[in-house]
Amino acid sequence: MKTTYVSKQPNANGLIDWTADENKTWNTLITRQSEIVKTRACPEFLEGLDRIGFSRNHVPQHTEINNRLKDFSGWEVEVVPALIPAKEFFTLLANKKFPAASFIRIPEELDYIQEPDIFHEFYGHVPLLTFADYANFMEEFGKLALSISPKDRRRMFRLFWFTIEFGLVRSSNGIKAYGGGMLSSIHETVYSVESPIAKREPFDPLNALRTPYRIDIPQPLYYVLDKFSDLFKILDKDLIALLEESKELGDFEPLFEPAGEEL
Repeated sequence: MKTTYVSKQPNANGLIDWTADENKTWNTLITRQSEIVKTRACPEFLEGLDRIGFSRNHVPQHTEINNRLKDFSGWEVEVVPALIPAKEFFTLLANKKFPAASFIRIPEELDYIQEPDIFHEFYGHVPLLTFADYANFMEEFGKLALSISPKDRRRMFRLFWFTIEFGLVRSSNGIKAYGGGMLSSIHETVYSVESPIAKREPFDPLNALRTPYRIDIPQPLYYVLDKFSDLFKILDKDLIALLEESKELGDFEPLFEPAGEEL
């Protein structure tokens, strides 16, 4: 997949020159999304939003996000183009760096963008990176992915997709979202927790490894953790063995038309 966006480069002071229109786009996105997530995001995400304290008036600089993240988990965000090779992505995670694109969507793509822009990366993922256990999970997942073959990484990424990107979790107030893919999407935040069409099944790593997905549609299937802390227990399992078992058993029948692509 080729990007249609041009990433911005930081200046000598490490700052990106965001235009007035880009700052306006950020304001629109964060203002409306902050209302949507109030009753649909997991409590940890909402707490993370408070910890980070995003400005609504301008696109945050990577440097200011890093200053806050380091105090909570020792992580930082790294300026990258929208799309980077899988090895580079996992290498950054393994080194406690979260790749964050240095562009923001255009107004015509306000509701949906196929490429991960800075709003998706910052708003969808950074809040939970203020939790050390969550950050440690990301680091260890990066190391695990680097330890296997590039071909197997594509399958292993399904675990990332159905947790970090599009994961749901049970709470005392019902099923809530914690995946950055839906929490940065005005439509999929609502769809993932309320749609009568979407399927929601208990999270099982073997099943997740066998589940194909598409990047360009609302997910037809979400996996649900019993509690948020269960995310951190996934790496206690022998995921390499589960990966091999998933290949032997084969993929589940896709719940979508064969178009689009996995990352």
